[in-house]
Amino acid sequence: MTTSLCACSQEVITLEPEVEHSFAQNILLSNVENTQEIPQPLINAPKVEEPSPMELQEPLRSSITDYDPTQGAASSQFFLFNAIKKAAQDVYNLEIERTDVPQALLKDYLTWKPETGPLESLHIWTAVQQNFSTTIPERGDTDSKFDVNLINVLIDGKFRGGKENFRIMLDPTHRSSHMPFMEPFFQDLYVETTRIPHTSILVGNSRPGVGIEGAQSPYTLAFINRSQISRNLANIRKFGVRVRGDYSLMDYDVGIYSSSTNFTAFFPGHEFDAWMNIKPLGKTDGKYGKLVTGAGLQSGEKHGMSYYLTGAYAGYEYKKFWTKFEYARANGSNGGSGLTDRRSQGLFWTVAYHVTKKLEILARYDQFDPDREIKNNNQREYTLGANYYLKGQAMKLIFNYVYCQNDNKVDSHRLMMGTQFLL
Repeated sequence: MTTSLCACSQEVITLEPEVEHSFAQNILLSNVENTQEIPQPLINAPKVEEPSPMELQEPLRSSITDYDPTQGAASSQFFLFNAIKKAAQDVYNLEIERTDVPQALLKDYLTWKPETGPLESLHIWTAVQQNFSTTIPERGDTDSKFDVNLINVLIDGKFRGGKENFRIMLDPTHRSSHMPFMEPFFQDLYVETTRIPHTSILVGNSRPGVGIEGAQSPYTLAFINRSQISRNLANIRKFGVRVRGDYSLMDYDVGIYSSSTNFTAFFPGHEFDAWMNIKPLGKTDGKYGKLVTGAGLQSGEKHGMSYYLTGAYAGYEYKKFWTKFEYARANGSNGGSGLTDRRSQGLFWTVAYHVTKKLEILARYDQFDPDREIKNNNQREYTLGANYYLKGQAMKLIFNYVYCQNDNKVDSHRLMMGTQFLL
């Protein structure tokens, strides 16, 4: 007599020896038959390799649904979220102290550096300026408006070797009903070479060097608006050949251009511009500050009308303080206010002080006579301003108060608040 214990029950079953032997044989034959009935696969699955230590690490997860079960990995939205998050952290930690040159916030992310081909680098960036202003005349109604000063899309490229570069700047903010959209659409459009030491040669459409502020980049201006001589007599782009030199004690800007502006006509006349600056303290490494004095002229003809302009400049910087003065006198002009034969003149003087690395306060006296042959028609602007540089010129807050005093018009007060973003 033999006893066996069933695994699934605690009940003891007693069998005869012959019955127990027959029952065991039947179970064994049944298992063999069932095994033979299982079909074998036509193709054997490949051997699964052991995952590497890096693959065994727990992947970073985000708050969005980032797991793709079909891929067995994080989805593309997860990687996009991580890229945006990292870029935001880099921008937040970015420190930009210089305010005399523009620097884009996302330059590292929007610069392409191909390994082959003629281009060494390609940087695509955007500049946006906007402001809200309220004008309060001493007699009359108050006027408030929001204005998008500019939206520029810039493409900066450098050819392999670093000696040649180009710029394409597009302006989609069409502001004039008297001008086709495509004429002002292309702003900067030039190729430049720097193969000669201290010298650059530029061919294409650019802002000529008429005065200091008239040729200055809009992204480094101290105030929301340029001075009156700059916005009326200069601040316009023309197509031509331009040579610029920069040395420790002097620099110059000389160019021959078509007198056409914004590609409105094919060579309606010629224009010659020349400007030279002297830097007496250029060899002192800034120990006594930076002093610049300069002068220049513009002479041209357009559609049979001649124009001639002269100007002078003086500027000084020392530590947190800077100031500049500029004067211009024109017998006819072909600048921002258009082609005219009026004899105008004007000047401005600006003083500024950096209270901190981010906060700057400044003041400007600005006078302009649009026609010297007409008496008592001077226009004066007294401006107080403050700039707060969150990230240098790449992210800036601007506040201006302007008192407009006119000889033959109603005086007014203007409050302006603006922002600038370079992305």
